[in-house]
Order: sequence, then C-alpha cells, then structure tokens
Amino acid sequence: MTAPLSLPATVHGFDRVRHVTDLHLALGIFDGLHLGHRAVINSAIHAAHGCGGVSGVMTFFPHPTRLFTPENPTLLIQPPRQKSHMLRALGVDLTIWKKFTREFAAIPAEDFIGVLTQAMPGLRALHIGENFRFGKGRKGDVSLLVKSARSHGVSVCSVERLKYNGVAISSSRIRQLLIDGDIASVNELLGYRYFCTGLVQPGQQLARQLGFPTLNLKWEPELKPRYGVYAVNVFEVGTSNPAVAGVANYGVRPTVAQDSPPVLEVHLFDTPRWSVGSRLHVEWLTFIRPEMRFDGIVALKAQIAKDCDAAISFFHRG
Repeated sequence: MTAPLSLPATVHGFDRVRHVTDLHLALGIFDGLHLGHRAVINSAIHAAHGCGGVSGVMTFFPHPTRLFTPENPTLLIQPPRQKSHMLRALGVDLTIWKKFTREFAAIPAEDFIGVLTQAMPGLRALHIGENFRFGKGRKGDVSLLVKSARSHGVSVCSVERLKYNGVAISSSRIRQLLIDGDIASVNELLGYRYFCTGLVQPGQQLARQLGFPTLNLKWEPELKPRYGVYAVNVFEVGTSNPAVAGVANYGVRPTVAQDSPPVLEVHLFDTPRWSVGSRLHVEWLTFIRPEMRFDGIVALKAQIAKDCDAAISFFHRG
C-alpha cells in the first residue's frame, strides 16, 4: 500500500494527523531502530498493508531522561533526522514526533489511550513491545493498554522481545557495546551496519604528510563510540557509486593534538573521489584497536601502516 500523496512523511505533534484514517501505530522511542524495534514497526506496517490502512510510528523527543535525570541523561545512538530517514526507508507511511514534556508524562495511565484517540480519531491499532510502559510514573503496562484500548475500539498488538545470545536486544545493551568498541556485536543487534554521515572538512594535512591522506568528517554524536581504529566502508550520500573500503580513526588524536574534540578521520584504500564539502556515509565494520598515544610521528606512522594491514586483512576475509 502506498501512502496517500497528501500524507506527510513526518509531522511534529498531532496537528496534521486528525484526518488520517485506519492508522496502525507503533509506539516507542526506538533509539537505534534495532531488530527488536523493527519487529514492532513491521507489525504495524504489515497490519496496515493487510487492510489498506496507514502505517505509522509515534516516537518521542527529547529522551525522557532529559526531563527527569538531566544530570545523567540517556545519550542517543542516532540523531532524530537519521531515525526519520530510516523509518521512511523501512516503509513507514507516517512518522509522528511527539515532544516529551512534563505535561505529557503526567497523563494518568488510564487516560493515555483516550488522549491518543482524541488526537487521532482514525487510530485503529497500537503496536508495542511487550515491555512498553506509559503514563504517569510509567504505571501503564500491556494489560492495562489492552483493557483501555478495547473500550475505545482500538486493538493492541504486543510483540515479544527478540533475543541475541539468550539476552534481550535493547538500546541500552547496544549503547554499552558501542562504548566498549564491540562494533561487530552492535551490527548484529542492530540488524544493519552502524553508520554515520558527515561533511568532509578541511584538515591539517598531517596524515597526508605521513603518507596516509585522510578525509576529516564533521560528526558530533551524543553517544560516542569507543575511541580507536575501525575498518569502514564509505559511500557518498545521494549517489549510487560503489562503496570504498578504508580505515577510520575516531578520537582526540593524543599524539598530535592537545585538548582536541573528537574527530573522525577516514583513510581510503582507493584514490578518494571526494573532497571538502562532500557528504559521506560511513559504515563501521570492525574494531581494530583502541586509540593510543605514541612517542612520536615515526611510531605513529608505523602503527597506521599496521592498522591498514589489519583492515585489509579483514576485508579479504570477508
């Protein structure tokens, strides 16, 4: 089913969704859009397609911890714009971004479904993970949602949590794996390769002087992966050109810089086609080593050569 031409891909709040009918809505923060999230979202998509309805996702921003524990907020795996693009690519007809406020958080769990149906009269079904919580104090659970929804003519589909190696897939688990540098496991849980996008920016040309020219990307994630060296694939955004393999260093460059913000530098194994201003999509494939401080440029150059050899070996094995 193709969404009506008048249906926007993304809306903020409820103002433009009152006219949407037969809406099958997945609810959640869905940070990272991992395999478990997509099981819930695909449930909504398949249900909508089966009856000629509209598939939707209602997600929230900022993360609730920004309100309740601002001194220790949850850092997001992906920025909102990236999530919106990915949801569209998954086949979601409509993404609703609901601002998470204290007023919204204070809605009693018993009134939650009433608020949704008043804002979206065309709501037909909710699709949630089995651990979904809602309402004031997060007191609402699946059983309460089913009971409340029934009285409003809304069905509820609860999707069982997926597991990987016997442990439930979760955004918090993926966040810790990113911090640990276990990018291979991150990719398994996500169901796609962790990636980032950024504009190529002018650099200091030091890597070029060492014989390993790099592209420096502007990228400022909330949740920073472990500083270190990774094997990567690189594409130019908006083109169908094939990927170029390379090695990336993400970190503060302790050997050559002091008090530097983290930088993503990518060295490509083929002659780079891109220059300052190009927007690149970088897929992170495997972790090679943590960031280290070297005694000097000679030692750094020798290590970069070893890093390249390690990355090339990885690609050959693949």
